[in-house]
Amino acid sequence: MGLGFHRSILMAVAGVGLASLAYSGGATADEAAQIAAVREATAKYQDVTVALAEGFVPAPSGCVTAAEEGLPAEWGAMGIHYIHPAMLKLTKTKPRVDGMSTHTDFLKPSILLYEPQADGSLVLLGVENLVFQKAWQEAGNSKPPLFAGRTWDAMADDPATLADEAHEFEPHFYQHIWTLRENPNGALMPFNTNVTCEHFKGETHHQ
Repeated sequence: MGLGFHRSILMAVAGVGLASLAYSGGATADEAAQIAAVREATAKYQDVTVALAEGFVPAPSGCVTAAEEGLPAEWGAMGIHYIHPAMLKLTKTKPRVDGMSTHTDFLKPSILLYEPQADGSLVLLGVENLVFQKAWQEAGNSKPPLFAGRTWDAMADDPATLADEAHEFEPHFYQHIWTLRENPNGALMPFNTNVTCEHFKGETHHQ
């Protein structure tokens, strides 16, 4: 999947999100109820030490921004991803991260999203799940997963471009849920205009 194609898909979805997937007020009752349940189930991860104790570790992608992916900077960022290797069932990390994850339970997510603060602390923003496309298809699924009726986003690198559209991962489907940070574009959209990486101390990478 090329960067241009990935950009066009995200821009199209962003347009839908602006119209129908607002963090509050625009969501359907079912979507809002599901998000509220996820928020309650994952509130404990506001303390990052709890996440670390349960096996989550910072992903190599650093703090992810739209601008670094060649997308409009005004889309904002994703923040820092803390992944759970066991839940993702990782099988290798080189040359690309691969695994057997088909995990779709957001009450027990495999990825947590944090925003770095000026004092070095981390603020929980939301959660994510990721399933590897090959594993998902081998499990008998012919279509991507859904959450609250929304098809998860797809990501794959295009070797013909210099950019790494899949942040060093094999092709996968993923879904963000912004449980604790309002997102004007929608609570289920990939990027959040209210998230920043300005206080991240390391190097940002593509997502």
